[in-house]
Amino acid sequence: MNTTQQHLLISDVKDDLVLLKNGGGVLILQVSAVNFGLLSEREQMGIIFTFAQMLNSLSFSIQIFVYSERLNISSYLTLLDKAQKAQTNPLLSRMIGNYRQFIRVTIKENDVLDKKFYLVIPLYSLELGLTASKESLEQKIKTVLLPRRDQIIRQLNRVGLRATQLDNQKLIELFYNIYNGYFVETIPAAGETEKIEVSLKKPQPIPQSKPNTVPSPQAQETSPLVSQPSRTHPFVVEELEE
Repeated sequence: MNTTQQHLLISDVKDDLVLLKNGGGVLILQVSAVNFGLLSEREQMGIIFTFAQMLNSLSFSIQIFVYSERLNISSYLTLLDKAQKAQTNPLLSRMIGNYRQFIRVTIKENDVLDKKFYLVIPLYSLELGLTASKESLEQKIKTVLLPRRDQIIRQLNRVGLRATQLDNQKLIELFYNIYNGYFVETIPAAGETEKIEVSLKKPQPIPQSKPNTVPSPQAQETSPLVSQPSRTHPFVVEELEE
């Protein structure tokens, strides 16, 4: 029986590296972000110039990967709940509760995304040549990729960015989230758990509009005000709560 892993290029995750089926390897760095819009024009030009120098100094290829995922604030809500219970001042306790409710409503009504930035350093099998065994291949991959990693980290430090290499556990979690991107956000309330799901209503017929006619003056005086039925789109996204 075929599995999904047979269709992927990944052979194994070992020694904080991704080994490929074609004999190559990949090293992934997670890079911190900088709020570019808050910098002055001189600082922005300095970052652009330094980053361009870094790209021009590289003798190997890199890939920049931006991953967006829905922000899970379950632990933060739990922290606020504990802070509210530990607060002895009634006014501060009520303010913490109102703030917690505001965060819950904001997350339910809006998609709050968390962006993570990765820099991928690939190593192709053509660069490695022929190897005698799998162990020698893995050692050769580390010998080539680790100096490239150190060079990238030094260059990013000049820009003011901090880069860290992903270990085995973080690599597995990253690829799992990429290939299993859909999930139901769980927001625990006090003593209960809520799930936010999106579904489609069944198509509803759109009421036919009658031709415009000018009513008589007598009808205008005697007929009461009746609200017109609103037109309903056949597909409406609604939010279900359990």
